[in-house]
Amino acid sequence: MQRSAFLKSCLALACAAALPAAMSPAWAAGATEQLSSGQFTIIAPFPAGGAVDILSRILATGLTEEYKQAAIVDNRPGANGNIGIDMVKRAKPDGHTLLVVPQGNLTINPTLMPKLPYSVFGDFVPVASMGRAANVIAVNPQVPAKTIQELVALSKAKPDSISYASPGVGSSLHLAGELFKDKSGADIMHVAYKGSGQGLNDALGGTIPMLIANMPTVLPHVQSGKLRALAVTDATRSNFLPNVPTLAEAGIPGIAVSSWYGVLAPRNTPPEVVRQLAEDIDRIMKTQAAQSQLKAQGMTPWVVKGEAFGELIRKETALWAPVVKSHHIVAQ
Repeated sequence: MQRSAFLKSCLALACAAALPAAMSPAWAAGATEQLSSGQFTIIAPFPAGGAVDILSRILATGLTEEYKQAAIVDNRPGANGNIGIDMVKRAKPDGHTLLVVPQGNLTINPTLMPKLPYSVFGDFVPVASMGRAANVIAVNPQVPAKTIQELVALSKAKPDSISYASPGVGSSLHLAGELFKDKSGADIMHVAYKGSGQGLNDALGGTIPMLIANMPTVLPHVQSGKLRALAVTDATRSNFLPNVPTLAEAGIPGIAVSSWYGVLAPRNTPPEVVRQLAEDIDRIMKTQAAQSQLKAQGMTPWVVKGEAFGELIRKETALWAPVVKSHHIVAQ
């Protein structure tokens, strides 16, 4: 799939998701009654404090307010999210157990891990996306490159001198780095860390010159001058770093990727319940409270609902699959 066609498709999906649904009072009433009948459990398959946890708590608060039922966040980290994902896979499909996950578990892992213990569409129903964050290419200030083009030139002039940190092999940030290499011809080496924190600390300390991270990870350090942001990998500039160009603006077109997060329900959850939950998520993410919480984290609300969300997952899976295969990336 051509990158430009992919971007147009994503824009079309987002527009379609924004259109008001033709809601039948009958199904809406039935779904509301079902969702008002018991406690919600939001499974966050990663540790507390990260983006998945923050979004899970925003969702839990919104559902509690809407249905006057308790909504708890259950953090179940481990096995690259598979422990928590398996819990939702086996949960009763009544709309009261939901999964919040990053895009990688939906669009990268199916290619990266051939023996994945779940099927995105076989075991789950896509409900809606919740938010997104731009990815940033940043360097330690001791690196002489002030622009992306200078970084590429430096890497070619001094082969093997520039390495970049990512939060793990096969992460969306790792793959963004490989796309950057493919499109720019940069001679850079990947160094995988176990999460964003260690790589960030090494970049701040100068042990590793470069990192590709999402906005919440690097924003305070760019603002303080401890890191230098050279570009964002998104299609447009970020409101959080408006003076930092996109890769396309920096002369390296063909890359427009970001980090996003979505909600899934167990397979066989009634369609009317899924539709109602998608509407609920859309409403929750438009509240001032949700937007303020995301802004504080360098994220923005981004809701793509129902079938459009499912199609987005399929299209991004098709985008990342050849990157995983061509670079022979294997999960560790």
